[in-house]
Amino acid sequence: MPGKQPTEILLNLDALLPQLEAVYKDVHAHPELSMQEKRTAEIAASHLKANGFEVTAGIGKTGVVGILRNGDGPTVMLRADMDALPIKEATGLSYASTVTTTGLDGKAAPVAHSCGHDMHVACLIGAASLFAKSRDSWQGTLMAVFQPGEETAQGAQAMIDDGLFKQFPKPDVVLGQHVMSLPSGHLDWRKGVVTSSADSLQIRMFGRGAHGSMPEASIDPVVMAASTVIRLQTIVSREVAPTDSAVVTIGALQAGTKENVIPDEAIIKLNVRTFDEGVRKHVLAAIERIVNAEAVASGAPKPPEITSLDRYSSVTNDSDATEKVVEAFRHNFPDGSVEQTKPTMASEDFGCFGAEWHAPAVYWFFGGDDPVVYAKAKRDGTISSLPTNHNPRFAPVIHPTLETGVKALVVAANAWLTS
Repeated sequence: MPGKQPTEILLNLDALLPQLEAVYKDVHAHPELSMQEKRTAEIAASHLKANGFEVTAGIGKTGVVGILRNGDGPTVMLRADMDALPIKEATGLSYASTVTTTGLDGKAAPVAHSCGHDMHVACLIGAASLFAKSRDSWQGTLMAVFQPGEETAQGAQAMIDDGLFKQFPKPDVVLGQHVMSLPSGHLDWRKGVVTSSADSLQIRMFGRGAHGSMPEASIDPVVMAASTVIRLQTIVSREVAPTDSAVVTIGALQAGTKENVIPDEAIIKLNVRTFDEGVRKHVLAAIERIVNAEAVASGAPKPPEITSLDRYSSVTNDSDATEKVVEAFRHNFPDGSVEQTKPTMASEDFGCFGAEWHAPAVYWFFGGDDPVVYAKAKRDGTISSLPTNHNPRFAPVIHPTLETGVKALVVAANAWLTS
């Protein structure tokens, strides 16, 4: 059995749930875009201060770090991301977001917590509160990190660049979690690679504009871009071995303003997901080769511009630390609720903390779907129809998702912080 069980720490969970539910609904109804999470950060900081944490705000612009020292022992870092997405919520919930704000491009954008970071915030506030109320039951230092900008791959690195490693003690382990489209009450884990690396690119292709009635006077960037999109689909199907994994997704193809005007340029925005660094390099090189070749074939007046928008490294779980966490989970959660999973093509910047701090890290998933609804969808073969993260209809059921997320953080941290 992995150390002392966190029974005494979790005794206060039921009494704390109404407050945590209120926090969750509040943050859900007031989402903030990446690197703009001022209100959410203030909520996190306020709860940490009320529980006796030493609080430092403004790390990496809006990041918050809380330190709770409780005698000699290991230092455990728990992380939650805070940002929302430029999506119009369609859940129909009484606490649904109606927020519209100004995006980084200066345009009005709807905002919603369609990824579950609001649940992450509430869970970490809950775990921090429980440890603070039960200091006789554990020993060491708890570090609660509320991170901005996960959705844009900015936040973790921004906190590191702003002195996170210099201002705070190096943790013995870094722990994090993400709510997913799984049955609520369930936990998924794995050793090694958990999430893929991701590269987002913008490709600007140049042509020569003309009247729609005189295509011979143009070099049509729309046709150029369309041909490029089709050819890019062959990278995974014809250049990546079936035993490897890669995804190339074209998320945007933008050109022109009017039906009878051939424009001067077209924009393609795409995303690449890979697990293996060699595959990643090959796919990126293939994209560059195809893009330039299609421009040459079309007689483009100049080469395309390829710009990196963001990059996520893969998240890799430390083997020994994962075993320790999973053993603790299995002793504290019902049989059948803790399962090993496969790597996911989703991406995260959580990996920056452990990799750059040279500390073991463990990242797991917890379910947010109504167990009854999920079970029916599984029987009917319609699981793919359930709203996933980044879907406008995505919203975890509050219970038992909230208590599961709080308990998972407590149980995992307690595997180190035992007195």
